[in-house]
Amino acid sequence: MNVYRSFEEARGIKNPVVTTGSFDGVHIGHKTILKRLKSLAKLHKGESVLITFFPHPRKVLYPDTAGKDMRLINSRQEKLELLAKAGLDNVIIIEFTVEFSRITSEQFVRDFLHDILKAKVVVAGFNHHFGFNKEGDYKQLWGWQEKYNFIAEEIPEQEVENETVSSTKIRKAISEGYIQRANAYLDHYYIVMGLIQYADAVKTSDLPLLYSVPLTDEGKLLPSPGIYAVSAEAGEYYSKAMVLICSNCNNYPEILVDFFDPLAITYDIPVTLSFHKRIHGAVNPSEVKSAPAILSAKHEISELIY
Repeated sequence: MNVYRSFEEARGIKNPVVTTGSFDGVHIGHKTILKRLKSLAKLHKGESVLITFFPHPRKVLYPDTAGKDMRLINSRQEKLELLAKAGLDNVIIIEFTVEFSRITSEQFVRDFLHDILKAKVVVAGFNHHFGFNKEGDYKQLWGWQEKYNFIAEEIPEQEVENETVSSTKIRKAISEGYIQRANAYLDHYYIVMGLIQYADAVKTSDLPLLYSVPLTDEGKLLPSPGIYAVSAEAGEYYSKAMVLICSNCNNYPEILVDFFDPLAITYDIPVTLSFHKRIHGAVNPSEVKSAPAILSAKHEISELIY
């Protein structure tokens, strides 16, 4: 997958089939759009393109209210990894600023999709809005097809068990510890990616937790405090593992990990932790110095088949 940091850098993509959005979580609804992009790209002998933004627009537009404490399902690294796995050809990451937010929907289509990218097809998710004050929508795209020489297509909303999927719902499920529900919405495991470190002895005294994984983005959303069954992958290495998220985890950007098969684990290697299930509710480090909850959870996790 090619990663570009500006529209100009992405100039020359062959017959681009384009969509836009934050795609936080790369959930089942996003995957429906990406699958259609791939199909259309093949039909038009072109390439699939996602235009996404950093920081998240809400953080820029509402820094004192909605965006102030907003946490995202994926770090930048995680989102790129998931987009690549979904088969996307190209992603263009645009710096989102207050100035950029003032670009009208037609300016965006004319200046970037038409003049620079030469978009062949523009795909919009259900109820997707873009441009200044979210004035742009699929109806506008449909009306601009002839003027800007592209085909417009809309993707219907995606539902899981009769519930409409959205990044907001997934964030709520994760923040409340409902990992299995979040995984169903995502259509993959909620993940944390980072470099394996040796845990701070002060935090893990008397606990069978030797490692930590610092978070790469301070805005990364963590599940609610508790003990979680996870699987760990580092290159060809795979292991069941247990993650402890403390009640004060927001005060330090890392999670504590016990790898059940630690023989291949070394310091400072990248790992992906896939969350399967919450085993135990909130745990304060001071409450588990003798580690009964930790040891009980470890035994339960070891019996799980995953």
